Amino acid sequence: MEKRYHCPVELAVDVIGGRWRPVILAHLKEGVHRYGELRRRMPHVSEKMLVQRLRELEADGLVSRHDHGTVPPHVEYRLTDEGASLAPVLQALYDWGAARAARTGTPVAT
Repeated sequence: MEKRYHCPVELAVDVIGGRWRPVILAHLKEGVHRYGELRRRMPHVSEKMLVQRLRELEADGLVSRHDHGTVPPHVEYRLTDEGASLAPVLQALYDWGAARAARTGTPVAT
């Protein structure tokens, strides 16, 4: 049976919610990234968690994974068209977070 939502925000949060999914999407909004680049940009996420979240985002059709089939592995991640449609939402979250940090004096590494 297909899941039923009672509010569009409920659906949106179900798709992009969680601690790491929006952060991954925000980094990929900037362009294509290799796994190692994402890992360096997100030092507090475990390797297992990053792999798991990337697979979920790929399964949800928001991220595409391209394996170049080389040794050492060269894998790139990018937003799909559906993922790119989140760009205004991600930018709004970024802007709000930056403004909140400024208002509260919370340090944010850029």
